[in-house]
Amino acid sequence: MARINTVFAFAILLSLNAYAQSNAPEFVDKGRLLFGEGSYKEALITFNKAIEKDSLSYLAYFFRGNTKKIFEDYHGAMKDYNMVIDINPAFADAYFERGNVKFSLQDYYGSIEDFGEAINLDKNHVQAYYQRGQARRELEAYNDAINDCTKILEIHPRNADAYFLRGLLRVEHGLLQEGCLDLSKAGELGDLKAYEVIREVCNRPH
Repeated sequence: MARINTVFAFAILLSLNAYAQSNAPEFVDKGRLLFGEGSYKEALITFNKAIEKDSLSYLAYFFRGNTKKIFEDYHGAMKDYNMVIDINPAFADAYFERGNVKFSLQDYYGSIEDFGEAINLDKNHVQAYYQRGQARRELEAYNDAINDCTKILEIHPRNADAYFLRGLLRVEHGLLQEGCLDLSKAGELGDLKAYEVIREVCNRPH
């Protein structure tokens, strides 16, 4: 009889654990909604609850990391992204967001590595190419940064941000005419700040 009771209790425990884990996605969805509304503190608490329900919910760690980043808790966010990668190493956005954190901490080499890993997992990850271009710009690796922008334009030929960044990079790299043409294209596509740079850089006597 005691053995039957033990087995029964164990079965109940497994059932309760499965029920708790099944609730985790609901907390993740609620947290995402709160995040989208700008209720970041409430979102953080909700993602904590999701993790309490399921300690292997990589999405809960991911979105909690995004929330911590809003509060500029970069080291806390990085810890969450590390956890995401441990649970799901094929999740490209975890590398991308960890790269953003490293960029914020001025670890440009580390951010380039993470953006590169995101691109390895998703060849069309436009944001990763863009951010890697920004990190390479900080290191004055202009040719590589320009190549990242060009890759974006191969994927999305009307990406104003890529034209704007490539224009800045070319100007800084001494390719004034090519850079000004890129800036003009960015303005044509709706990036009005490109015209401010054109007035300051492209229209002055050289």
